[in-house]
Amino acid sequence: MRVVHITPGTGDSFYCENCVRDSALVIAMRSLGHDVLIIPMYLPMQGDKNEPVGNAPIFFGGINVYLQQKSAFFQKTPRWLDRIFDSPKLLSWLARKSKMTSAGVLAETTISMLRGEEGRQVKELNRLIEWLDSQENKPDIICLSNVLLIGLAKSIKARLGVPIACLLQDEDDFLDGLVSPYKELAWEMIAELSRDVDAFIAVSKYFSSVMQKKLQLSAERMHVAYSGISLDGYESPQAEPKVPTIGYLSRMCPDRGLDTLVDAFIILKSNENLEKTRLHIAGGKSGNDELFLNRIRKKLASCGFIDDVRFLPAFDRDTKLEFFQSLSLLSVPEKRPIAYGLYILEALAAGVPVVEPKSGAFPELLDITGGGVLFESNNAEALAEAIQPLLLDPDYAQKLGKQGKKQVFQKFNVEQTAKDLMRIYQTTVQQFP
Repeated sequence: MRVVHITPGTGDSFYCENCVRDSALVIAMRSLGHDVLIIPMYLPMQGDKNEPVGNAPIFFGGINVYLQQKSAFFQKTPRWLDRIFDSPKLLSWLARKSKMTSAGVLAETTISMLRGEEGRQVKELNRLIEWLDSQENKPDIICLSNVLLIGLAKSIKARLGVPIACLLQDEDDFLDGLVSPYKELAWEMIAELSRDVDAFIAVSKYFSSVMQKKLQLSAERMHVAYSGISLDGYESPQAEPKVPTIGYLSRMCPDRGLDTLVDAFIILKSNENLEKTRLHIAGGKSGNDELFLNRIRKKLASCGFIDDVRFLPAFDRDTKLEFFQSLSLLSVPEKRPIAYGLYILEALAAGVPVVEPKSGAFPELLDITGGGVLFESNNAEALAEAIQPLLLDPDYAQKLGKQGKKQVFQKFNVEQTAKDLMRIYQTTVQQFP
């Protein structure tokens, strides 16, 4: 079966769970013998080992999308000029320096993209469809990486005559971050456009329920496929760190709860038995995270703890494996309910227990894996209280880590996820008119 995955990139500027998920899935599907193309949108996409996984050019390059949104002139420019702006190096540099992925800046562009052929980026849409319609690229099914791309579905189906699947993971976070009236309009448009999608696939039962209600979808069109990870390199047992060390792996921004974790870290350091505790922060950042990180650093410096904290810029696979070996536990105290937490599975695969909010998909994942503890969301004191027993009792922490590792190896291998998705794709193709 020939499958096309259309996936927004981040320019490799920060830890992107959807990018890690999609790159691992594509590699796993190829290993099963399927012909899988991955098409990056907006920005370049890197694999988990920092290697390019795309075998297609970038479409809807972020600079061109922005310029076409701002000026009708760029909606008619020749391809040779557009190609200059689609340079992967230029796009990656800009992603690190600018606010291209900020929901507030992208409100109007989001609506335009949802309008498809009636939007300002129709030139990009036509280029994508022409490329897909060529004999060597035409797929049996196309999978959209998230529902924000749903504006592509109608035109692709009409001109290629193939079914459309759509993965669902945390789109509500972006959409709810749009200012009014764009937020309400975007939700209305997506609910209306959902008729153009043949199968929706959520990453958890929690998020399946959320989106089924939001988009008023029938149960028959909704599927759940837990995202797995590549387990290569995770086989070694976890050694106990010499110094109690808390880890954080996600984009270094307030939404992911880094400030909450820093406050909990400061509380824990007041315990005389935990004075040597360290905090390792990884996951990268975008241009608009710098002010937030400067405030974090100043707070740590004012408390005298800045030397006990490491900010790690790299987050490729090899660096992550080394990172996990340094940890007693991992915590990403998300401020709002989220659809999944791939970093949970990565930590548990390494034998590192996790401490996460009692919200979103976390209770679901920890119920399956048994590899961590929950705390009341958005509460630094509660987080510190949940972390403390794991730092003071390494045997307890290692027990949780071993239990989680066992369950991840049994139930969350990316090859199993690939098989689950291919079954859904095959059924969707068979039922397509």
